[in-house]
Amino acid sequence: MKEDGFPGPTAAQAIEAGADDATVPAGQHPPRVEFVESCDLPTPWAVFRLHGFIDRDTGKEHVALTLGDFSDGTPVLARIHSECLTGDALFSRRCDCGAQLEEALKRIAAQGRGLVLYLRQEGRGIGLLNKIRAYRLQDAGADTVEANHALGFPADMRRYDICKPMLEHLGVSSLRLMTNNPRKPEALERFGIHVAERIPLIAGLNPANHRYLLTKRAKLGHLFAGYREEPED
Repeated sequence: MKEDGFPGPTAAQAIEAGADDATVPAGQHPPRVEFVESCDLPTPWAVFRLHGFIDRDTGKEHVALTLGDFSDGTPVLARIHSECLTGDALFSRRCDCGAQLEEALKRIAAQGRGLVLYLRQEGRGIGLLNKIRAYRLQDAGADTVEANHALGFPADMRRYDICKPMLEHLGVSSLRLMTNNPRKPEALERFGIHVAERIPLIAGLNPANHRYLLTKRAKLGHLFAGYREEPED
């Protein structure tokens, strides 16, 4: 706990994340992610199947949204999406998260087959309250990476080892992954998840998130083909 009463990174988290690396498992054993239940989830674009999972090591609850039949073994159109309360639920324009999630669901619905893994790792793994603290630092001039570092966190603390047991339960072994982050397919491959194709997912660009997206491109390696240095109105 930091002097201001807010939690900082634990020693295990700092070791896990290493040099801003989001690909290292949190523990020395495979994640104990268990399926709990599933139900229908009507959305504006399709009726998805919602599957609930729990990580017994952390107590975090994750979900998968699926559409269509995966039994033929062909690569599945997919989005691995980390929770962003501000963007996904509160319509924040500081990031592109909510727009990416909506675009992914629309694409899956249009194809009639695909999945989204929705992982509860807010703020690239630092948690909601620390994310708000990071936003305050960004309001004062820091970029998204500098803000994490100022709070004592690596740039990205997300885990992708938890995806494997979820995908195994769903009978999925190969993905057509919608992401602008080339590190994400690399991380998934490291945990035995085959990524047959990376598909760009550019959505929600606006003046309020322009610097954020430029920082993701410059410091986190995200790919935004044709993205302009100056924001569009």
